[in-house]
Amino acid sequence: MKVNYFQQVPYRQLPDDFEQRYESVVTTPYFDVTTSDNVIGAFRQSIDELMHAARAGFDGLLVTEHGQSSYDMAPNPNIVESAVAYATEIENIATAIYPVGRSLGKSREPIRVAEELAMIDAISSGRLVSGFPVGLAYDANINNGVPPAQTRQRFDENLELVLKAWTEREAFPWNGRFAQHAAVNIWPRPIQQAPHPPVWITGIGNPKTMQMTIDREFGFNYFGWFGLKVTGRRIFDRFWELLDKSGKDANPYRLGFMQTICVADTDAKAEALYAKHAEYFFQKGIGSIPMQRLALPGGIDIRGVEAIMRDPGDFGIYNKMRTASFADLVDAGSVICGSPDTVAEQLIAYAREYRIGNLHAMLQFGSMPHDLAKDNIDLFASAVMPRLKQVWDDEGHEHHWWPESLGGRPLATSPNNLIGALA
Repeated sequence: MKVNYFQQVPYRQLPDDFEQRYESVVTTPYFDVTTSDNVIGAFRQSIDELMHAARAGFDGLLVTEHGQSSYDMAPNPNIVESAVAYATEIENIATAIYPVGRSLGKSREPIRVAEELAMIDAISSGRLVSGFPVGLAYDANINNGVPPAQTRQRFDENLELVLKAWTEREAFPWNGRFAQHAAVNIWPRPIQQAPHPPVWITGIGNPKTMQMTIDREFGFNYFGWFGLKVTGRRIFDRFWELLDKSGKDANPYRLGFMQTICVADTDAKAEALYAKHAEYFFQKGIGSIPMQRLALPGGIDIRGVEAIMRDPGDFGIYNKMRTASFADLVDAGSVICGSPDTVAEQLIAYAREYRIGNLHAMLQFGSMPHDLAKDNIDLFASAVMPRLKQVWDDEGHEHHWWPESLGGRPLATSPNNLIGALA
């Protein structure tokens, strides 16, 4: 199993009554609740935590993207990732640089996305893993003014353009619905040309998104904020059933999963140390986005709507997050917390049950202070991670969705077979 470190840039000092006073993270008055020193500290601490995880031996460093958000102040993860790409290169740390969230559904400049990621691949000597979520409604549609019905259309076109910009050997014109260019000829191209850096798509369980990743041999990521115990079976079974119908092998490395995790010497100590920070994250963070901002009409295609209508449990604990207690979060599987044995046993059981080949461990969240985050990273890396990395050794799968320089075995798919597949 690949075990990666997942980082956001949260504002860690929101007032205690934040969720009672403000409608959502989207509309919170910035100057009412922040200080400059705390904002500066948030960025320095987040980058320090990424480097701490790199030195601790994590396989990859993940940074996600959220605009106009107090629970994650990284509107462009590529900026943060370029810094850690250079720093890990200087320190000779062989870890993947993985901007897991560069939303193409809201992007009005897809060429810039292609250029930024190619630049990171060059800075890191070919260690880039590219993550492309479709885009959350509150971010793509409300913050960025993209009509909900256009989100998926923009994603499809922009992904096509990024891949072609990476792989085409000559300058080419582009006349799309949302972008027009007389000539596309980015500098640099990615170092990885087999045929391009690994691509991962993050989704919430929409069958259309899952099927696209299977057809195009991309990796599929699912985030566990909605509660693994509640959503895991229905989401992962859906993925593997679609894969089986496609006649492809059930390689666990196709699937990635993000989980909020906290570790201490004992279960009781873990709860005492981390409970308030987990509640802060879910109540004041993602739980502070009202459903009417998270899921707008037109933002999900008909297959996704049908799946939700058949099985509304996809959203698990979401409607309760704003008031969820630590016990509620643990009971739903939104948080895995305890001693190294407790955490390792749960993660290994879930990985085996759902065939998860890539774990993205969120070890700093909410109001968790910097020193406690580093302690969490250290104990997880020393006492839990070695056991996780052995999970799929007995099946002998090759990882086709990982940089070749880091031991991956990219599929030898020609660019000609990739370009145009979205049409």
